[in-house]
Amino acid sequence: MTTVTTTLADDTFVLPTQRTPLDQLRVRLSGGVYEPTDHEYSSLVTPWNLAVPMRPAAVVQARTAADVVQAVRFAGAHGLSAGVQATGHGAVPSLAGHLLVSTRALDEITVHPQERWARVGAGVKWSELVPHVAPHGLAGVSGSSTDVGIVGYTTGGGVGPMTRTHGIHADKVRAIELVTGDGQFRRATPREHPELFFALRGGKGAAGIVTALEFDLIELPAFYGGSAFFDAADAPAVIAAWREWSAELPFAGTTSIAIFQLPPMPGVPEPLAGRMTLSVRFTWTGDPEDGERWFARLRSVARPLLDGVGVLPYPAIDAVHTDPVDPTPAHEFSTLLSGFDEATTDALLAAAGPDSGSPQVLVEIRQLGGAYALDGPHPDAFSHRSAAYSMLAVGIAGVPGVHEHGDRLMDALRPWDTGRVWPNFAPPHDAASALRAYDPATLARLADIVDTYDPHGVLQAGGYTRA
Repeated sequence: MTTVTTTLADDTFVLPTQRTPLDQLRVRLSGGVYEPTDHEYSSLVTPWNLAVPMRPAAVVQARTAADVVQAVRFAGAHGLSAGVQATGHGAVPSLAGHLLVSTRALDEITVHPQERWARVGAGVKWSELVPHVAPHGLAGVSGSSTDVGIVGYTTGGGVGPMTRTHGIHADKVRAIELVTGDGQFRRATPREHPELFFALRGGKGAAGIVTALEFDLIELPAFYGGSAFFDAADAPAVIAAWREWSAELPFAGTTSIAIFQLPPMPGVPEPLAGRMTLSVRFTWTGDPEDGERWFARLRSVARPLLDGVGVLPYPAIDAVHTDPVDPTPAHEFSTLLSGFDEATTDALLAAAGPDSGSPQVLVEIRQLGGAYALDGPHPDAFSHRSAAYSMLAVGIAGVPGVHEHGDRLMDALRPWDTGRVWPNFAPPHDAASALRAYDPATLARLADIVDTYDPHGVLQAGGYTRA
């Protein structure tokens, strides 16, 4: 009997290919099934973060929702676990399962411009939806980068550069189509399977593999915003001014700051390459002249090295955060903060500012509040609306000292650390990470839902146990 063995985190998964007849699954699919020796395997399992190894025993390339049903049922019938991946953002090795279901080919896009809503398949990125909605003056409540998948972003809540105006994207969802761990295809709405509708808006992969999503769009042909970069020497003054300025912002404004250390490489503007800079990001959804007046206050503090803040069409939303698009081997640290005062600023600059020796490529602070802090129209599993700020640090995996410095940065911000984290920035994959991603009441509710819809634990849902 031949076997395929693959190492996943600390576990070794063995898929006996004679006792587990993958050929029987292949004939039921419109997509395909690939093992590590197949050419297609690598392209389907490799995530965006190249430092994360995803090594399932086999990958199912789903082309229809029916393919997902067959894959989950097959896994359940043969005592296997199943995971899911679309774009590969937020990948965690232990969530791959024996069978990794790739939903990348579920690429449906349907837009209803008059009613202002859209339907997308699980493999669709925001960047693929934008050309379909922008000609109608419409937009989605997308994230800091349109290169991410809409479904993965939304199941983690969905916090983007318009969050203080429009809240989280999970609140825009109308319906979710999915395959639950018991192998059933279901449609979840506020009235139909409301527990699933709750779980999959903030609860990541709890109890189901999403195949399609329907959500409301907003009217936003253009906005005032972008990013202005300041020299690191001006960082203390600019951050102090930003802290007071942002505290006065109305709901129309969303902002963040980021300490960058960008290497000299193609695509990096010369004024920013090989040096530390401070980026102030800003999105204003109201009258552009009002936005201009607001941002003029920060321009008066110091002269930007590079100023890209102005009136931009919605398709240019990526210019706000300037996130990288190419796959990167990254190491990330993130948390949510209860506040950001003068002492927090001092701690941040001491740990990651000029003369700190920080090896991180990015250390960002996002201001929250506004519509982000308001409950949505329907209950959801996103349990972080009381957080005032978020912190994310990103370094290149393998660079000496990146991990140790990340730990020191987290220690420096400990007095303001809420102990929580967004599910999209640190996907729950075990009991400890789930306790950071959800409050105890939400986690207990998610555990009940998983027990109901995935009673045999087929899906690699990740740590949804009662606290």
